[in-house]
Amino acid sequence: MRTARTLPRLSYGSGALAVEGSRTLPEEVAVAISYNGTTQAVMMATPADLVDFAYGFSLTEGIAAPADIDSVEVVETPRGVDLQIWLRPQAEARLARRRRQMAGPVGCGLCGIDSLDEALRPPARIPELSFTMSPAQVRAAIATLPGAQPLHDTTHAAHAAGFWSGQLLATREDVGRHNALDKLAGHLARTPHPTGAVLLTSRVSIDMVQKVAALGQPILIAVSAPTAHAIDLAQQAGLTLIALARRDRFEVFTHPGRITAPTSEASHVA
Repeated sequence: MRTARTLPRLSYGSGALAVEGSRTLPEEVAVAISYNGTTQAVMMATPADLVDFAYGFSLTEGIAAPADIDSVEVVETPRGVDLQIWLRPQAEARLARRRRQMAGPVGCGLCGIDSLDEALRPPARIPELSFTMSPAQVRAAIATLPGAQPLHDTTHAAHAAGFWSGQLLATREDVGRHNALDKLAGHLARTPHPTGAVLLTSRVSIDMVQKVAALGQPILIAVSAPTAHAIDLAQQAGLTLIALARRDRFEVFTHPGRITAPTSEASHVA
């Protein structure tokens, strides 16, 4: 399926006359996430990297680990896409306990949660990994993200999530910030990768911290600000949360010990 479409529009500048033209905009389609034949969630998403989306959503929502998934089939329908995920028997009981019916806009990461305990579930604890970044590496990492967002460059209407470990190793884009992170999570879950940092173009809410913690990566770097509760959860998870990151500055909110002295420019991976 196409990920963007060019549509006509009228453009107004400082004058009163309109100029005819066109603009390329991202596609947004309904994506049903089904487990063993039963729909669990419906998300509005960009129709790209959908197998990664299936694996990442399953992992970060606590429904299934990659080893619990037998197969994923992307089925296009007249109204959207059905991601048909087939779980192994041992994952079915976990699925029954973690029902999460989410049908809502892409900006809502907690739509349809049926209990406060589920919405505020404790994050996974980050393993004690000897991975550090220098301030220069943090600035360099976030500087690599703008050059790896082709959908955003074309449409100016997409979020991105990236993974950095010495260099930018992967990025995923979507009209929804949660979806972009889930797609990246699915890619990382399916391929060997070192320890590193997750990069986000969006703000950091509690559900984004929960999803990054589920990946087990020790550092999260975002261009926007976190919420106060997101900081609380990152502290609880053992996650180094860096936000308001730019080429020339950033702010560290939790677990600053993974940011080394400015004189050391080498990252260390366990």
